Amino acid sequence: MKKILMVLTSHDQLGDTGKKTGFWLEEFAAPYYVFIDADIDVTLASPKGGQPPLDPKSDEPEAQTEATRRFASDTEGQMALADTVPLGEIDPYQFDAVFYPGGHGPLWDLAEDKDSITLLEAFYASNKPIAAVCHAPGVLKHVKAPDGHSVVKGKRVTGFTNSEEEAVGLTQVVPFLVEDMLKATGADYAKAADWASHVIEDGHLITGQNPASSEAAAKALLKRLAQEPGA
Repeated sequence: MKKILMVLTSHDQLGDTGKKTGFWLEEFAAPYYVFIDADIDVTLASPKGGQPPLDPKSDEPEAQTEATRRFASDTEGQMALADTVPLGEIDPYQFDAVFYPGGHGPLWDLAEDKDSITLLEAFYASNKPIAAVCHAPGVLKHVKAPDGHSVVKGKRVTGFTNSEEEAVGLTQVVPFLVEDMLKATGADYAKAADWASHVIEDGHLITGQNPASSEAAAKALLKRLAQEPGA
């Protein structure tokens, strides 16, 4: 059985606004069920372990999808989410792939988290698939390839666009803009229309632009795993 690690944020403060943030529910739920329904062994982790904070906006009625509604009635899934493994206890060599859901939280903690950076560098050096959606490509900010360059240098990637960030009114709140960061680290950044599903694969790096891209990114990750020797 293939094993996929899903890494969620532990950060719940939206800058200095006094508002809450965290992970985006759809970006967790949609990939989670893509993996579960494919009989994948899923482990959930976060920097602090335990219950990761949910972005309250992603729990509002207009943000609900088939996957989020399924999660709302999934006691087993809720128990798994409430008991994430602390990231420092994760052995990357026990997993076949890693998936990072977005939400604004990762920009504050996972992008700078030493355990996350070490984990991603191990996955990258082992040629294991890495997928990140929406704001989560921001976690690649300090991740280096074995040659010392950024893992996104020269790679085709996507992530939450500057115009999407502007549309949600948080351009001045976030610690950095995902699109700008990826370009600054040498990535070949590309995007589709705002809020449209858009997934890019380059080598074993899979990135999705926004919440609408989360299911497609998870399916791309599964497809990549199925192509590997011994799959």
